[in-house]
Amino acid sequence: MKRVLVTGGAGFVGRHAIPALAARGFEIHAAGRTEPEGAHAFHAADLLDPGQRRAAVQRAGASHLLHLAWVTTPGRYWQAPDNLDWTAASLDLVRAFREAGGRRAVVAGTCAEYDWTTIARLGEATAAGTGHLPESAPCDPATLYGAAKDGLHRILAPYAASAGLSLAWGRLFYLYGPGETPGRLVGDAARALLAGQRLATSEGRQRRDFLHIADAGAAFSALLDAPVEGAVNIGSGAAVSVRSILEEIGARTGRPDLIDFGARPLGPAEPACIEADIRRLADEVGFCPRYDLKRGLAETVASWRAALSNGASGP
Repeated sequence: MKRVLVTGGAGFVGRHAIPALAARGFEIHAAGRTEPEGAHAFHAADLLDPGQRRAAVQRAGASHLLHLAWVTTPGRYWQAPDNLDWTAASLDLVRAFREAGGRRAVVAGTCAEYDWTTIARLGEATAAGTGHLPESAPCDPATLYGAAKDGLHRILAPYAASAGLSLAWGRLFYLYGPGETPGRLVGDAARALLAGQRLATSEGRQRRDFLHIADAGAAFSALLDAPVEGAVNIGSGAAVSVRSILEEIGARTGRPDLIDFGARPLGPAEPACIEADIRRLADEVGFCPRYDLKRGLAETVASWRAALSNGASGP
């Protein structure tokens, strides 16, 4: 049996990666502070503590590693000093995993590793003003979060090659779905409109690549189970305008009148379009997203409506 050690299993992506891994026949060992549902074994550990981290790796004895844990608090993680802690911890985690006999690792990266000015040039190069972003595009992050992820990848890639470790790097684009923490676009919009509150936003003309969280978890599972190495974009491959997303949520909640487009300025550094080239994910990994945006938004709004009607803070 394939045994995988999952970090961040109780997080937004991890909660969906675990059942997808189970469906692929993995024996799932989770490590972290919170035990996730669906794991076959749980190794309680503060992953930022070297002793606890290495002990968890040894106890798991896994052949595979899916490393999702990181600082992800919306509005904070972009420039949080914790990014430095997670970079160091992740380097040691992968090394400890390999030295314990691990053979295959997949680590979560981010589209924030890319050079946003490159994205702008890709957009200008096409008639529609859009451009799919390939994994070969230059990386020049504008945030500490993006730089930490990019730096981690740059170090791990040659280490894996020298140590005989199969390594893939899943670059996540924008995510949405039930269970979003406050601070994310779709969840915040659904909650506000369902509660009858006004929603101040930009004009919403910027286009972003949004992927349903269930598809993100399944994509990581497929990537781990494949022999593909190097960077792989994990997105939908079809950017849509933020305005169209909010209009769909407005229609689903019955409160489009509460959306104040243009009430907030869009940052000058924001690219007009961020869209993943997912040919590696589709052709080499063999994974294609199952959710289209309408279905995904309908499910997400319904989950928030049910949660709020029951007096809960979230689905």
